[in-house]
Amino acid sequence: MLEGLTTAHLADACVRAGVPVRTVSVTAVVGERVAGRVLPAQHVGSVDVFLEAFESAAEGDVLVVDNGGRRDEACVGDLAALEAVAAGVAGIVIWGLHRDTAEITAIGLPVFSLGALPTGPLRLDPQPADALSRATIGEWTVTRDDVVLADADGAIFVPADRVDELQALAEGIRDTEHRQAADIRGGRTLREQVSFAEYLEKRAADPSLTFRQHLRAVRGAIEE
Repeated sequence: MLEGLTTAHLADACVRAGVPVRTVSVTAVVGERVAGRVLPAQHVGSVDVFLEAFESAAEGDVLVVDNGGRRDEACVGDLAALEAVAAGVAGIVIWGLHRDTAEITAIGLPVFSLGALPTGPLRLDPQPADALSRATIGEWTVTRDDVVLADADGAIFVPADRVDELQALAEGIRDTEHRQAADIRGGRTLREQVSFAEYLEKRAADPSLTFRQHLRAVRGAIEE
């Protein structure tokens, strides 16, 4: 799913399509990227919520853990990662911390989090009724109706029913940017490619003209 695309390409596609750009900054613990349908789980202090989520997991799902962005406890460790592998889960994205970094690295399952901490949960809160149907990641709420892509730039969530549309747009943006990069290396500056001098002239005559409008006119894609 979303092969050959980065989170940046997909974010630009969302802008182009008028889809909310739902991104968060997380760091790769293991793996360069992961993409799949969201398998949400709200952590309340015990691993059992993950085990329950795995009961309904489909091959290739990505466990998305909502731990409220807490920095005082790790909520995912090596056993949860191993169980995710056994359940066919493609990776884990954590809005919170992980631990057992060495063991998780050895397991090899893609894991993205806000960082590491040795301390596990020292609490056990009541589990919400919607603990397995939604997760809040940053300012965004995601469900099984969403797809996540995570890589070195962070994570992005998009509606599952618009993945094909967004993938096509993102591929077009990616291909344009690759051609532009090749041309720069070949000696043709980006300013030449996007007719920047022409843009400055037009903007002088019409101050309301934006660079993005100009890029669309010349089929550039560096901002979206």
